[in-house]
Amino acid sequence: MRDRVEILGVGVDPVTMDEALARVEGFFSARSPHLIATANAEMLMNATHDDQLRSILNGADLVVPDGAGTVWAAHHLGADMPERVAGYDLAQEIMRRAPSAGRKIFFFGSAPGVADKAKLKAEQLYPGISIVGTRNGYFSADEEQSIIEQIKRAQPDLLLVALGVPKQEKWLAAHMDELNVPVSIGVGGTFDVMAGVMKRAPLWIQRAKLEWLFRAMLQPKRAGRLLALPKFVFKVHASRK
Repeated sequence: MRDRVEILGVGVDPVTMDEALARVEGFFSARSPHLIATANAEMLMNATHDDQLRSILNGADLVVPDGAGTVWAAHHLGADMPERVAGYDLAQEIMRRAPSAGRKIFFFGSAPGVADKAKLKAEQLYPGISIVGTRNGYFSADEEQSIIEQIKRAQPDLLLVALGVPKQEKWLAAHMDELNVPVSIGVGGTFDVMAGVMKRAPLWIQRAKLEWLFRAMLQPKRAGRLLALPKFVFKVHASRK
């Protein structure tokens, strides 16, 4: 196991997709709660001014390099980062393997109805998959405990949470021990893409490392958040020793 690469104060695991999946298999076997984080440039920038998020990421059991910016940053700092491990692709591959392993999955997050549509899509893509519950991500503080109880009753092996960064990571960190789910992952817009609510960039755009631009075109409201990218490049360059 290679040492983590520190990028702006956050340790990122220099893993390939196959290595990440092997680690996940180990987490399932251990049965104790494990947190997986998917670190892209925006998340790493958030962590520079959010001490709680940074602490959660550094305490996560696996932090995959989700984004071309994360891989670039590692290389710019003189470290090895073999490839991008997109959170969406990681979640899909874990789900693809779930039926043969008899694993149960819970979808929590996104707008009302989206997780249900994502469940139907998963059942089409991965015959035999067992999705034992869904819950949208719109809830009050009074409803939180009932959501926790719903997940506990379902006893999933995998919990996918789409509440956006950093809410999903903070929610999982706060409730992981009580939930006692072997593997939990904050998956951002994964349910939206699966449900057809949001398009994912074509493969050629992903390979050209222009997914950020594609998202900005589809979601103009994100344009302000994209200003984090040049700031990220500057901060990484300034941190290089």
